Amino acid sequence: MKSVHVGVFAIVAAVVAPVVLFAEQADPLVTASETSDTGFQEWLTAFRSRALAAGIDGVTFDTAMRDVRFDANVVRRDRDQSEFTKTIWDYLATATSDARIENGKRALAGQREALEQIEKTYGVEKEIVVAIWGLESAYGTFRGDDNVISSLASLAYEGRRQDFFEGELIEALKILQAGDTSAAQMTGSWAGAMGHTQFMPSSFQLHAVDFSGDAKRDIWSDDPRDALASTATYLKHFGWTTGQPWGIEVQLPDGFDYLLGDREVKKTPQEWADLGVVGLNGEAVPVNGPASILLPGGAKGAAFMIFDNFAVLEKYNSADAYVIGVGHLSDRLEGGKPIQHSWPLEDRALSFAERMELQTQLTAMGFDTVKIDGKIGPLTINAVRKFQISKGVAPDGYASVRLLDLVREAR
Repeated sequence: MKSVHVGVFAIVAAVVAPVVLFAEQADPLVTASETSDTGFQEWLTAFRSRALAAGIDGVTFDTAMRDVRFDANVVRRDRDQSEFTKTIWDYLATATSDARIENGKRALAGQREALEQIEKTYGVEKEIVVAIWGLESAYGTFRGDDNVISSLASLAYEGRRQDFFEGELIEALKILQAGDTSAAQMTGSWAGAMGHTQFMPSSFQLHAVDFSGDAKRDIWSDDPRDALASTATYLKHFGWTTGQPWGIEVQLPDGFDYLLGDREVKKTPQEWADLGVVGLNGEAVPVNGPASILLPGGAKGAAFMIFDNFAVLEKYNSADAYVIGVGHLSDRLEGGKPIQHSWPLEDRALSFAERMELQTQLTAMGFDTVKIDGKIGPLTINAVRKFQISKGVAPDGYASVRLLDLVREAR
């Protein structure tokens, strides 16, 4: 999920081009001096004062930190994330595989009573909650076995994002102090995300609930009820609309103006139908509020009409691919069909170096991407559109290998 967990879940760059997971340039590897036990112990002593000032009692701190040592591997994994890329179709092939769908149906059936109560209480459909569970931990079968306190301490000491990780570490210590779990049981991902649905400590503090009634907010145990309910409270907090789809696959008319395939362009389903954008049944999409058109595979891929709930799922993870994965998996759990449109399977994802090259060359030609950071976000997509218009090709904003080749030819 995961360049580093912020909010509930790891950041993944939200893209319209082939999805870029962990699109962050790797820093040099940790040096010997940075990994010295002496340096870590000195930081730990200084941090203890800051933690106590934030409300952590000395006994909780000393007990939790007693056996903590610097873990260079955690820092290395945090830094070494620049080249992990997947196209949207490759990502979905795993996220919504037949096995994940079947396992999801079994998981839904196994927790149906709790999930129906969660749906009734928080207004978040059980299929959405189970889909997040499926993508985060394969329905609880892989919750992560890294010691969260150790991981967060190592990342805080390393210093690149010290304030963030120290803050998360203090929140983790507050969880221990409240008695929701023990330091030994507080396991999760190397970046500190925990439990069945991978909450960061700060998100746990804000949104976790005791649904099982044992006076603990336990997202780590084999009983997933607290984690599933906590996921629903998180989505509810960010404005989940009961009964509204995340998105619906649509068909575009011949001659569609691809400049309209922009998250900032919102129309009612009927207004889209008037422009020829209709559901796969050829009829206007049912009214579910204002919607935008999303083209995750460019003009040659599937198109989706997305609603406000799409943005709510982005609060869990900002990547378009992740949101589509959760949404489509939930649809399949409810009996929906596979995505009907084909994808441009001849394409591959751009590497980090290629993304940097694309931004550099576009900017040099006057199509300013504003940032040259290897992340294909809205600013780069707008620059790509302007370049495409200049070349008389469909301005779908899709940063493909073909697009990069066209940019190279235009230099």
